Amino acid sequence: MNCRHCAARLDAPFLDLGSAPPSNAYLAEDQLDAPETWFPLRLLVCHACWLVQTVDFASREALFTSDYAYFSSFSQSWLDHSRRYVTEMIARFGLDASSCVVEVAANDGYLLQYVCDAGIPTYGIEPTASTAARARARGIEIVERFFGVELGDALAAEGRSADLITANNVLAHVPDINDFVGGFARLLKPDGVATFEFPHLLEMVTRNQFDTAYHEHYSYLSLTAVERIFAANGLLVFDVQQLPTHGGSLRVFAQLMGGRRSVTPAVMALLQIEEDAGIMKPAFYSSFQRTAEMVKDDLLGFLLDARRSGLKVGAYGAAAKGNTLLNFAGVRPDLLPYVVDLNPAKAGSYMPGSRIPIVTQERLQADRPDRILVLPWNLRDEVVSQLAYAREWGAQFVVAVPSLQFI
Repeated sequence: MNCRHCAARLDAPFLDLGSAPPSNAYLAEDQLDAPETWFPLRLLVCHACWLVQTVDFASREALFTSDYAYFSSFSQSWLDHSRRYVTEMIARFGLDASSCVVEVAANDGYLLQYVCDAGIPTYGIEPTASTAARARARGIEIVERFFGVELGDALAAEGRSADLITANNVLAHVPDINDFVGGFARLLKPDGVATFEFPHLLEMVTRNQFDTAYHEHYSYLSLTAVERIFAANGLLVFDVQQLPTHGGSLRVFAQLMGGRRSVTPAVMALLQIEEDAGIMKPAFYSSFQRTAEMVKDDLLGFLLDARRSGLKVGAYGAAAKGNTLLNFAGVRPDLLPYVVDLNPAKAGSYMPGSRIPIVTQERLQADRPDRILVLPWNLRDEVVSQLAYAREWGAQFVVAVPSLQFI
């Protein structure tokens, strides 16, 4: 396999999690008697451009299907984050009723609803029919296609160029990262701005967030790699912010190459932090496998000890990262009988691979488990607050990543 950005030969291993089905391929009950498609889940690092990436086995069409089950609006903290983003961008870039805001990977309209509320013309680009339908129900126009150079050219030719394009948690999800980034250069107005949010590779490694690896994440991104990819495709990074979302993310601001905005000191400062941490040295990547295996061992030890002690364990959050963790550890319903989730598109279905039932909060309240394993550790505070009533029967909350902790 060659690097999906620079085409250099890839042969440096980073992480091997065995094999698993796609993390968002939830199963209906009538699918339990049928086989699942599993793909190897291996990550490599390019020593030429330092882009970490999955080994290609599954196409984007196989991963982002019409019944895609991830809906962004089910996290209140993410909605609050998105509302603040819209307010900040309007103020910083002077957006008004004469502007055009576009979101690539608009999902269910979680963010663009706030752009609409501000009276700014907007539309979203979203390839999955299930989430696109939810966005349209909010009154948001959706172009239901995958984004890239071809679509960027077509929309620009229709006079639909953007003053601001936002792309949250999608840059990692594209198999052809050059085509995807090139599309922004085609769709931006000459003085337009594009912002990208994505989990930071430095945080993934230093905080042992190996469960953010899954097939839908084709790339794992540092500013070092992103700056090079953008420059090769006509964009200049002029600012960057470090965010707490998803366990530590970056918000990168980009303009067309030769744009009028000066590069802020934050860009060089973060590039230096990455260099000092060893982002451009093979040793930075060499120990990640062992730390992931330690988490797996600790999780299995916890679940086995709970069963031997007669303690009831339930889980909360049928998130993609939870599927990575459970399938890597080989956890099945005998050790973890159910996972609670608020999303009605998931409740009543089964986790891919592990085939653990996904249930509503009513099951948790009836079962009154002794331990509640919080799978989306990035939302642990939100989840613990939502389930505060479980303290009444003495339940204890547990997270497995970055290490086994009792909350």
